[in-house]
Amino acid sequence: MSRFLEPDFTAGDESTIGGYAAVHGRPAALTGPDGFAYSVAIMTDGADQGVGAYFLFLRWRRVGEEGVEGHLETDFLEHADSPEAAQRQLGAWSVERVQQLLNELIGELAS
Repeated sequence: MSRFLEPDFTAGDESTIGGYAAVHGRPAALTGPDGFAYSVAIMTDGADQGVGAYFLFLRWRRVGEEGVEGHLETDFLEHADSPEAAQRQLGAWSVERVQQLLNELIGELAS
């Protein structure tokens, strides 16, 4: 069950994907051009150039029991020497830019 948390606008800049999560206490939810709702998470993993960060988009069911029914993920988009630094770099991306990236990923699947 979800619960409403008052936003803490002192926690960050909600126009960035990382700031949005800090302000609202949850990942951003985006609507894809396919009509599905997606949550976005910043993930990290080892890479040739240190630690890579990428977005993981979880697609939520529209019908039936609440839950995740699929996902999309990007390639590594930022690199750093530590997971925290890579997450900060990717977290600075604007919510608008992340929405455009999601739209592009969905478009690639449709073609």
